[in-house]
Amino acid sequence: MRAGTDAAIAAAYDARAAEYVAALGAVEQMDARDAAVIARWRDDTEGALLDAGCGPGHWTAFLAERGREVRGIDLSAEFVDRARQRHPDIVFDRGSFRELPLANGSVGGVLAWYSLIHTPPDGLPEILDEFARVVAPGGSILIGFFDGEPREPFEHAVVPAYFWSAESLGAMLTDAGFEVVASEARGREPGELSIRAHASVAARRRSDRRAA
Repeated sequence: MRAGTDAAIAAAYDARAAEYVAALGAVEQMDARDAAVIARWRDDTEGALLDAGCGPGHWTAFLAERGREVRGIDLSAEFVDRARQRHPDIVFDRGSFRELPLANGSVGGVLAWYSLIHTPPDGLPEILDEFARVVAPGGSILIGFFDGEPREPFEHAVVPAYFWSAESLGAMLTDAGFEVVASEARGREPGELSIRAHASVAARRRSDRRAA
């Protein structure tokens, strides 16, 4: 099974789902600064939201606060099963970002919080194009990632991953039909579970992009 394929990523997370949920399966276990970034994006984004790479559903439920229409999708069958058990009122799909089960322009925003880090760089444009297809004009995308030398691979605890920068992702988002509106970066602080610097980029879907 080739590293970086959907099947390889799904199998790796299926095998460690219980461990992941115990360590990182609740919003309360996340960095408060991440929650603030996601909450601000959620509240500034209109329409239905998609949590792409929902894991066990903790960020999906966070997005669904205040009655928002939200659904999640993940490659891992174990994660999707756990998400459905924990949040039975939210729709969760098992599937690939390359072929989302959504109509053109049907969501107002996509959250991809550290869910693109395992995608080989040459496969990322296809996924960003698919995100652009389902996001309505004027809608938004928020991507969380590990900040570093763009496209440089590193050994991740679950499956190999890649560093990105706001500039490199911004260029790819522009090509996909988005306009970057915000970015932030922060280094690791003592006591954090992660050993790497973090960053995020938010972009708005341009109205001049033609749907596929």
